[in-house]
Amino acid sequence: MLEWVDFWQSFLTFLVFSCGHDPLLAKSLFQERPLLHPPSCLLHVFVLGFGRTEVIDNTLNPDFVRKFIMDYFFEERENLRFDLYDVDSKSPNLSKHDFLGQVFCTLGEIVGSQGSRLEKAIAGIPGKKCGTIIVTAEELNCCRDSVLMQFCANKLDKKDFFGKSDPFLVFHRSNEDGSFTICHKTEVVKNTLNPVWQAFKISVRALCNGDYDRTIKIEVYDWDRDGSHDFIGEFTTSYRELSRGQSQFNVYEVINPKKKGKKKKYINSGTVTLLSFLIETEVSFLDYIKGGTQINFTVAIDFTNGNPQNPYCNGIDGVMEAYYRSLKSVQLYGPTNFAPVINHVARYASSVKDGSQYFILLIITDGVISDMAQTKESIVNASKLPMSIIIVGVGPAEFDAMEELDGDVVRVSSRGKYAERDIVQFVPFRDYIDRSGNHILSMARLAKDVLAEIPDQFLSYMRVRGIKPSPAPPPYTPPLHVLQTQI
Repeated sequence: MLEWVDFWQSFLTFLVFSCGHDPLLAKSLFQERPLLHPPSCLLHVFVLGFGRTEVIDNTLNPDFVRKFIMDYFFEERENLRFDLYDVDSKSPNLSKHDFLGQVFCTLGEIVGSQGSRLEKAIAGIPGKKCGTIIVTAEELNCCRDSVLMQFCANKLDKKDFFGKSDPFLVFHRSNEDGSFTICHKTEVVKNTLNPVWQAFKISVRALCNGDYDRTIKIEVYDWDRDGSHDFIGEFTTSYRELSRGQSQFNVYEVINPKKKGKKKKYINSGTVTLLSFLIETEVSFLDYIKGGTQINFTVAIDFTNGNPQNPYCNGIDGVMEAYYRSLKSVQLYGPTNFAPVINHVARYASSVKDGSQYFILLIITDGVISDMAQTKESIVNASKLPMSIIIVGVGPAEFDAMEELDGDVVRVSSRGKYAERDIVQFVPFRDYIDRSGNHILSMARLAKDVLAEIPDQFLSYMRVRGIKPSPAPPPYTPPLHVLQTQI
């Protein structure tokens, strides 16, 4: 049977910069350390030196200007080490300088701290206070806009012998070398010379890579069943021009270069008009976390003989303590029922409809599901709620049923009703056992795959419900220190 342990707190204020993946900016500043020589900070990622700050002369509280730009991956543990040195000369060799202390943390700790501001004591000489490091992180202001556009055309060339034309548009963005890359195709509008295409959404990155003045080439084709589509004509524009919206500036002549070169009286092959242009800023997982959305986490472990009246644990350490304690006295047996624990978390999730909380259920199991039909029904019902389910299969058992619950290929259904969205991620533990003995690497891979789908599942719920992130709190402002003098 499954016993569950809960801890209702912000389990991990984990952040995805996306999405599939987005960049962070990290800034270090040190306080309250009596330094006699210029300080400098060296940042390490794992064992590799990543970068150094500048050296600030003659100060007890250096505030470093140089920043470290790093990629943040939600599903990975990114270990960092900050080393502080007292600089004695201009030599780049660190052995020539005095080592003052160091701080270990993860990038997730920094971005997950309140206000993305982590304050941690510097570990240096045993028994002595070595000061404090304060590290802040913020997301780089990269282009996260998307645009919703709609076009129509008038008096396009007739290409079909027995009909008119079946026109569609092909969008190309220009590359640095002057070549073009296709970035979007509209649908085909059949048998018309005056088509109105459906509005479509495209990211600004895909359209012009964030360069508002980069050339965008739009080609007009007549669709043919055999794939040999007939070229009608083309025109060029830019994001900046399109952003003017519907106006006389966004009526484009469709030009066929071959016809223009052959016919002196050639004017155009029709016109294309921009009907609408709406800019939408894509919100990220980070925006919701900054706005105060709380992540609640529940662990369900496939054993019994616990205390179902008091299933609560204090954080991850409490979960591990309960697990190790239970291993000494537990009696393993069936059945393995998932539905009760899914319904347990769903009851909490159903009471939150404003996006202020999201619930994650981790199920660790070593057996075959005994209540498959009920579990499917629970998942279908839970797909409407702010929750995700992670299943980790442990042991040599066959987990075909678990794969069925992971709706990556076929959406889970029950009684003819499909899940509103995919909320289940299944990971077999045995696939991550490193035969070479590299336990740390294999566990890092496991953690990555276990958490990989959470951000997208989170965002899918918020989008479907139309929930926008709350405004982020104002940035941290250090308290002012009043200077007291004695006369």
